[in-house]
Amino acid sequence: QVQLVESGGGLVQAGGSLRLSCAASGSISSINAMGWYRQAPGKQREMVAVVTGSASTNYADSVKGRFTISRDNAKNTVNLQMNSLKPEDTAVYYCNADVSSIWYGRAEYWGQGTQVTVSS
Repeated sequence: QVQLVESGGGLVQAGGSLRLSCAASGSISSINAMGWYRQAPGKQREMVAVVTGSASTNYADSVKGRFTISRDNAKNTVNLQMNSLKPEDTAVYYCNADVSSIWYGRAEYWGQGTQVTVSS
């Protein structure tokens, strides 16, 4: 199987910054897209940012210009640099990876989530 472990969440004041990291491990042949999603209380999970294997990125309109996603293919990691944070960014952030494995085929995996709280 594949495990995704996130780190870097926490409490920050509006206007501040946080950096989330996610490391994938396990039976991995290659990782296609990696990304970050978030879910606020009472809301559906939404895409925040995604980066493909060729480093093409896609961002939610609400975070464009404030968040930057990056990945290290050699280390199977993905990071999310979040600047100019707003209270509406408060949510549980989940790492996601589209992984190809010799043993398990191609599948999508999720991390356990990390809380980001932005105070006003």
